[in-house]
Amino acid sequence: MLDFELYLRPFLIALAISLGLIVLIIKITQKKSFLIGKKRISKRHIHKKDKVVSRLGGIAIIISFIIAILLDKNLIITNILWGILAGGIFILAVGLIDDFKEINWKVQLFFQTCAVSLIFIFGAKINYITNPFGEAIYLDSPNKILIGIILGIIWSLILMNAMNWLDGIDGLSGGITFIVTLTIFLLSLKPEVNQPPVGIIAITLAGSLLGFLILNFYPAKIMAGTSGTFFMGFILAGLSVFAGTKIATTLLVLSIPIIDFFWVIGRRIKLKKSIFKADQEHLHYKLLEMGWSQRKISLFFYAITILIALFALNIEASGKLSMLLLLIIFMILFFKIINANKLVSKNK
Repeated sequence: MLDFELYLRPFLIALAISLGLIVLIIKITQKKSFLIGKKRISKRHIHKKDKVVSRLGGIAIIISFIIAILLDKNLIITNILWGILAGGIFILAVGLIDDFKEINWKVQLFFQTCAVSLIFIFGAKINYITNPFGEAIYLDSPNKILIGIILGIIWSLILMNAMNWLDGIDGLSGGITFIVTLTIFLLSLKPEVNQPPVGIIAITLAGSLLGFLILNFYPAKIMAGTSGTFFMGFILAGLSVFAGTKIATTLLVLSIPIIDFFWVIGRRIKLKKSIFKADQEHLHYKLLEMGWSQRKISLFFYAITILIALFALNIEASGKLSMLLLLIIFMILFFKIINANKLVSKNK
């Protein structure tokens, strides 16, 4: 039988702390113009320069999560969890610097790698990789362990940057992360998985994200900022490894932002542009150009992500691979249709 108190308490604590900090940050922002983030308006953000939208939402998300985790008496803080918490603090510090004054992408990538490495330094391992066509591939030799760590770092960097690039529409990155977090929570409760510690961590994160989302959904009064979006990708990567390499499920549920991430990189390479130079080639911007409202775009992404999550929770590894391939094909066709319509509109 499910122990509701085991999960409800950390969720409510994280929610209360997060929401309280968000309200406080917004009030301070309205009085202190230097916290608005006017110097950090880029092509990835659509807020007007005269609109008071703080970039400091990451403070509330990260601090509320860490405090709620440390206060939970039912959760043993393992070395790996200490690594996740340490990585979160590191991301908060580096992200805040970027939120006030943009850091060069090479420096960002270096610090991202340092933050992710903390999880593995504290003992996290990818013990096996699920093979959809047969048995799992176990990474049990020194060379294979090293390969697992490298793959884990690459996986984490992809998620951190994908969530950062997704943060262009109010409520989008936070909402998607919230859905994925709940998916991991539900996955941890399944009898064949049965991982209460992962469930507690996931539901605590969900509380922190919900407190932020209440005032981040359109029209947003606060943004996650670099610290917030980097932490979202970081914690999802950490949870997927911490949860016994549930990377396949996380990958599938995050397939839309990840496919968008690689599509945009491909476009930038094709156009001989820097892959790290912000632009408005992402799917959410394309939909915005088509006349969709920010609210409609966010709800559309939520609906698709929830639908994928429901499938991901109820299919085997081979089914997840097939579904991922179908989603890739669908996304490519969708992008091509949108670009074709844009070209026709310009010619008119």
